[in-house]
Amino acid sequence: MEQKRRFDAVIVGAGQAGVPLAKSLAQAGWRTALVESTHVGGTCVNEGCTPTKTMIASARVAYLAGRASDYGVICGDVSVDMGAVRERTSGLVRDWRESSRRRLESVDNLDLLLGEARFAGPHTLEVHSGDEEPMRLEAARVFVNTGCRPAIPPLSGLEDVPYLTSTTILELDSLPQHLLILGGGYVAVEFAQMFRRFGSRVTLIQRRATLLPREDTDIAEGMAGILREDGVQLVLGAHARSVSRTSDGEIRLEVQTGDTTITLAGSHLLVATGRVPNTEALDLRAAGLDPDAGGYLPVNDKLETRVEGIYALGDVNGGPAFTHVSYDDFRVVRTNLLGEGGGTTRDRLVPYVIFTDPELGRVGLGEREARARGFDVRVYTMPMTHVARALETDEARGLMKVVVDGKQDRILGCAILGVEGGETMSLVQLAMMGGLTGAQLRDAVFAHPTIAESLNNLFNR
Repeated sequence: MEQKRRFDAVIVGAGQAGVPLAKSLAQAGWRTALVESTHVGGTCVNEGCTPTKTMIASARVAYLAGRASDYGVICGDVSVDMGAVRERTSGLVRDWRESSRRRLESVDNLDLLLGEARFAGPHTLEVHSGDEEPMRLEAARVFVNTGCRPAIPPLSGLEDVPYLTSTTILELDSLPQHLLILGGGYVAVEFAQMFRRFGSRVTLIQRRATLLPREDTDIAEGMAGILREDGVQLVLGAHARSVSRTSDGEIRLEVQTGDTTITLAGSHLLVATGRVPNTEALDLRAAGLDPDAGGYLPVNDKLETRVEGIYALGDVNGGPAFTHVSYDDFRVVRTNLLGEGGGTTRDRLVPYVIFTDPELGRVGLGEREARARGFDVRVYTMPMTHVARALETDEARGLMKVVVDGKQDRILGCAILGVEGGETMSLVQLAMMGGLTGAQLRDAVFAHPTIAESLNNLFNR
């Protein structure tokens, strides 16, 4: 017999918005259910930020050990134990996931339910868990935080090839001899550099003529130069036509570049061609919801869907797919439901960092977007070879770029491709939040020798 339970709020997905929201609502006295189909913590803890940045740290150690002689330090041969890297990574993931679950289970008024949720009406959901009788949940407010997963392109032959995704590649306990990467976005470039540093031969195939299509051309080309310097082979402007596997296990990828067709051979294939929202299993139409063409749930600036009482938070609403954006979505909803009101996503600054080495930190408008919006654009750029701290640490690859409204000297955005790029970008973000001008950063007194000090010279060019 179907079980039926009544709650004040049901949250579907224990990700970076769902977990803190569940705690906040329960602690405020709301009877709350948090439904999760796989692991507490969402993509960030289980398949995204936590494991990948942990592995990137291991790759950086291998890279520095390999070039120790550049610093006058003599080391022996460097090798990587992928089993140990995997265990270090999975151990941290387990600790974070389990501690998060324990904290959730200790909160009064909060029920953590493991199973697959689907709508049976605007404010009714069924939770299916194995062979058990489904549980029916009813609530005046429902919050969807189901996130995204890797997109699989319609590539001929792919269904017959044991390809990797950004999730399954984390489970490798041996090093690929030659890793083929399909894609040229943020995920692709991080894994390309990481596995090259671990010791794999890496070939990255990108359909567009440049990497990182959302970035300005000079930034994208700077990243391409860094990857090539690290030994990553880039095949740009190449359209993948088909993939197959030979009898001895070799993977062959046929790509077309212009009028020429070439075949690339590798031991492993990573598909990193974007992400899609986890909405199919929800039966959205039973709730009166219509996803957009990409499967995302459209929302307003308060994260409300078109159906009263139903919200969508995090990646599933089609906004910027970053952990900190998901967490800010939680803050917006908390402010409106439990606080003083007025929470909105309108005009929020969205920073992000690509954790290559060096990092790419970005916030605000790029040059291309600023010009398209009609600003009187002034651009300040400076290579990292002009940054004293970068030279002293022998990490002077990349460049700094800031876009300013020339009429008001107002900072519109920046891209820092360089050592500590994320931290330096955050300094510029704070200046933007505080309304500081380029002239004020030019004349500010920063400690010497820091990366921040380079902002004096950047704004003086």
